[in-house]
Amino acid sequence: MTRGGREKDRDDPERKCIATGESQPKAGLIRFCLGPDGQIVPDVMGKLPGRGIYVSADRAALEKAAKKNLFSRAARQPVKVPDGLADLVETLVLQRTIEMLSMARKAGDAVTGYEKVKDWLVKGTAATLIQASDGSERGKTKLHAPEGANGFVGCLSAGEIGLAFGRERAIHAALAAGGLRSRVVEEAAKLAGLRGQMGGDDGGETAMKDTKNA
Repeated sequence: MTRGGREKDRDDPERKCIATGESQPKAGLIRFCLGPDGQIVPDVMGKLPGRGIYVSADRAALEKAAKKNLFSRAARQPVKVPDGLADLVETLVLQRTIEMLSMARKAGDAVTGYEKVKDWLVKGTAATLIQASDGSERGKTKLHAPEGANGFVGCLSAGEIGLAFGRERAIHAALAAGGLRSRVVEEAAKLAGLRGQMGGDDGGETAMKDTKNA
């Protein structure tokens, strides 16, 4: 499993992190490129033109890259690194995660609310359980994440989940299988790394109680 929450595939292109020196699939890395003013620009969508510079989706790796001038070394020229780069990247990845979750909701591939989520879990519709990091632990243990890879996401707050569903707060959400699910999980895994948390796939260890027995 990669940092980006995707099963490693031999056909998945790999890039080397300038901070760790490790090569891994692009799904677990943050891409940067050089702007016209010589400033390093985070490219969280991976679509900006120019040669890419890659750093693991990990706060410590980003801070190391910025502190030790590793971006300049990779670019082979002096570059400007924005202050608070790790915070900036976290904000951008958070926005991307919320956007992907909102898209899944609009496509009918995501639901929120305890009863709806429970129903999806019981019926086997849910492939991933999402629970707010700041939600009640007692309440969260009443739902059990699906087994298998990427069954649980726990790096988003209730307010952040709520934004994706047009609500002030949401504690529980679920994703159905499909392309949008993998994109949400991938971005959430990056966000977890940037927040110094476990990846998006911890198997739902915080949700001990089986849904059918709730």
